[in-house]
Amino acid sequence: MNIRVMIKRLSPYLLIAVCLILIVGCQSKEDKEDELEELDAPQEEMNETETDETDIEEDAEREEEAGDETAGTVARELYLLSKEGLVVPQIVELPRVEEVAMQALEYLIDDGPVTNLLPNGFEAVLPAGTEVLGVNLDENGTLVVDLSEEFTEYDGAKERQIIEAMTYTLTQFESVDRIRLWINGYEQTEMPVNGMPIGNGYSRVNGINIMDVEGVDLMESEAVTLYYPTQLGSQFYHVPVTQHIEQGENLNHGIVEALLKGPSYESGLLHVFNPNIELLDVGELNEGVLSLEFTEEILADVNEAYIADEVIETIVLTLTDRPDISGVNFSVENVEQIFNEHGVPYSESVTRDVFVPTGSF
Repeated sequence: MNIRVMIKRLSPYLLIAVCLILIVGCQSKEDKEDELEELDAPQEEMNETETDETDIEEDAEREEEAGDETAGTVARELYLLSKEGLVVPQIVELPRVEEVAMQALEYLIDDGPVTNLLPNGFEAVLPAGTEVLGVNLDENGTLVVDLSEEFTEYDGAKERQIIEAMTYTLTQFESVDRIRLWINGYEQTEMPVNGMPIGNGYSRVNGINIMDVEGVDLMESEAVTLYYPTQLGSQFYHVPVTQHIEQGENLNHGIVEALLKGPSYESGLLHVFNPNIELLDVGELNEGVLSLEFTEEILADVNEAYIADEVIETIVLTLTDRPDISGVNFSVENVEQIFNEHGVPYSESVTRDVFVPTGSF
């Protein structure tokens, strides 16, 4: 067949094929250009709507979805100053907001929004007139807190309590490990009134309500935080106290024994344990759960086999303050099933969120 004739007959098909090739090529080129634009886009443009509190806000949203949906409020721990001069956590219902770190700090200011929420016998720790100029969370879990110059008007005798209250209030959020203090845009390495050193940050490792224990070798011990109850009117609340515990073979065993021994008389805190209680066994940590076995003396009522709530709360708050422990299993020698004061069986491990609201940035 003549070649010209063949080309003439195939021309329509060739035209269609060429068009298809051009279309596919253009689409491929556009896709590649889009990919290149996305890869080459500056990080600032990709995150132009994000701030250093993005993780904070996302965690707060997850908390809201998982928590109580009522009334537009959320339970927070605010560390306040008691009339005995101790830094004490109090659970307060606060409005739901996105900037939870700013809010928590603002509720620590005297004559601020916390005024009408303060329990009797407690005071806010930041001076009246203090303004929160900004907060900035870095990728290492350090929260920079920038306060106005009015902050420097605090009572120097309360200097340690102030930094402890700020630290513990803000580190209740999972994303925050430590805080760094700035005043009016300038970093501080010491507290501004009496010059207490705070270095490049303050964390829970620095302790709270630090108390010395006689007869404990500081070189052979470890600083831990114990929770002792106290009472104001009809209300019980727990006070975190940092003290040294001799390590021995099992630090968790030593911690529980210290609780059973109770706080010093001078502290004014309560001893809620029967003096005849014995700790029989401390099990191996299993997926964050620690098992404890006691003698029957831990029971408030042997016939009804229940343990006083103050006893359970004291142990659980203390042990779950440690990063590797998330819950505690309780058992009593010769008792098949134990209960709380309301007759509910302890069939599972007791976790911290039973007593304290867990929060996230």
